[in-house]
Amino acid sequence: MARDMSDKEILQMELEQLKKEVSTPRTSMKAACEETIGFVEGLSPEDPLVKGVTEDKNPYKEKGGCIIT
Repeated sequence: MARDMSDKEILQMELEQLKKEVSTPRTSMKAACEETIGFVEGLSPEDPLVKGVTEDKNPYKEKGGCIIT
């Protein structure tokens, strides 16, 4: 696509993209980290990877043992 465009058109596209990026609202790293930590901690009580799965609800529980005779 860029091969079909002149240098002026390419620079115009870059300028439009930079204008979009400048107008994007920014969040401080501290605020983003606090929000992420709150989200993760809020969901951790229901998270089966943190809490574990009860044996009766475990779909991968072995149904029977292996018997070698």
